[in-house]
Amino acid sequence: MAMTMHLNVVSARNEIFSGRVTRLFARGTYGELEIAPFHAPLLTLLEPGPIYFRLADNRDEYLFVSGGVLEVQPDVVTILADEVVRAKDLDEMQMTKAKEAADSATSNKKSDFDLSLARSELVRAAAMMQMIKDVRRQVKK
Repeated sequence: MAMTMHLNVVSARNEIFSGRVTRLFARGTYGELEIAPFHAPLLTLLEPGPIYFRLADNRDEYLFVSGGVLEVQPDVVTILADEVVRAKDLDEMQMTKAKEAADSATSNKKSDFDLSLARSELVRAAAMMQMIKDVRRQVKK
């Protein structure tokens, strides 16, 4: 039986996942992370983008996080995310429209606040679009 660790993924709205996993992959502030059982304790901010984890039966689960915090403790990994969306729930058409709207807003800046918000939405939409492409590529393998 594979070595596992407990993973909790929680958003501001609800608990997304709680269970045993063999690996976790995420993008922290300083780069890509791979967390395995018995990983050293760690606390880092998460960049907007995909996270995925491997279940004990070797299936991969994909999620999108818009940012948050990842904490690694002995045998427990916790992700506290601003927003979490399961990959299967991402809608490419909706993301394309959101990206176009954010692009338009950044080029028609009215104030620094509007520009900052538009840039944030643009990063979020681009990361979601990339995740959709990555998941499709993985499924084809």
